[in-house]
Amino acid sequence: QVQLVESGGGLVQPGGSLRLSCALSGNIFSTYVMGWYRQPPGNQRELVATIAFTLATNYADSVQGRFTISRDNTKNTVSLQMNSLKLEDTAVYYCHARNRYNNKESWGQGTQVTVST
Repeated sequence: QVQLVESGGGLVQPGGSLRLSCALSGNIFSTYVMGWYRQPPGNQRELVATIAFTLATNYADSVQGRFTISRDNTKNTVSLQMNSLKLEDTAVYYCHARNRYNNKESWGQGTQVTVST
């Protein structure tokens, strides 16, 4: 069974930076397309970014140019570097893994990111 353990997050001022990390265990890392989703207060969960084993990436328009997703295939980790943070980036951020063979999904427990003055 796949387990995703997140770290990072916290409180930051507008314009600041944070880095989220997520470690996958329980299966072969190369099997998974990894990603980050977020759920702002009172809103639905939305895609932030994804990265394939080939390192191909995809970003939501709202974070393009500010956030960078990366993965270390030797350490089974995925990270999200968030720069130039805005108030509207405040959300619970979730690590996500999708098995590229059977599309089975797994989620992390979520980590809070708060951008505030």
